[in-house]
Amino acid sequence: MDYRVLLYYKYTSLDEPETFATEHLDFCKSLDLKGRILVSTEGINGTVSGTVEATDQYMEALQSDERFKGITFKIDESEGHAFKKMHVRAREEIVALDLEDDVNPRELTGAYLSPKEFKEALQSDDTVVIDARNDYEYDLGHFRGAVRPNITRFRDLPDWIKENKEQFMDKKIVTYCTGGIRCEKFSGFLLKEGFEDVSQLEGGIATYGKDPETQGELWDGKMYVFDERISVEINQVDKNVVGKEWFDGTPCERYINCSNPECNRQILVSEENEARYLGACSHDCAAQESNRYVKTHNISDEEKTQRLENFKDLVHQ
Repeated sequence: MDYRVLLYYKYTSLDEPETFATEHLDFCKSLDLKGRILVSTEGINGTVSGTVEATDQYMEALQSDERFKGITFKIDESEGHAFKKMHVRAREEIVALDLEDDVNPRELTGAYLSPKEFKEALQSDDTVVIDARNDYEYDLGHFRGAVRPNITRFRDLPDWIKENKEQFMDKKIVTYCTGGIRCEKFSGFLLKEGFEDVSQLEGGIATYGKDPETQGELWDGKMYVFDERISVEINQVDKNVVGKEWFDGTPCERYINCSNPECNRQILVSEENEARYLGACSHDCAAQESNRYVKTHNISDEEKTQRLENFKDLVHQ
């Protein structure tokens, strides 16, 4: 394939992130890269796509910068760009946990587990494996036996932990996320909360799926990614589909956003049911005048009324 998608981050001191963001955006555009990069005084967090030549130049540039020495890139081959535009933005944090007393992963973070060590931990009876991602990411794919936090935003994870602390306090905790960046802070937070035995999957799910020893084994479903691909395969050994279709509960790995712009909820839906229910998650969303599916497909008022009848006997209303 002629293109690649790079996933990377680095916790490092970065002065004047606003200035860096402006200059870095110009550099990325000069290489015709597309993607999303966040920078702050605590470092850089990015996903970009581009040609093999452009991504090689980009990786070389960052690796030769003393501030990003040792940065690791997770690389996926691609048929084309995985993003429509290029954005580089300065933020307070490169991954938003919004703690009153912030965690610096360069000073406090959980022990790192290699993919092989993590696989062993997954099969250990005395270990609790906590998914550090959002619920919709978990629902598409996760490690077997992993705990699913009931959250839609990473910043809600600390409160969820505090509410469920008694379940895990005396346990050996292992956590994981897409590329590792969320676990760096989350595992540090757990240590500050008094958890004594905390580890994390080094390099995240993306690294685990490419490791020649683990080959993604014990992962079910697909891994959610924040670009136009939506999801990627991880398990190369014994893949199972765990995603369930929003309307009928059948196996499904196809995510869409609810067609009501004010809702925009992500749901797993087959092409057939997307058409049947006007691309919406509920009757109320389907009935909205601003329904994107109706507008995109030039559906008449009469046809819209007919399809709204399909919601009558559904559980999700």
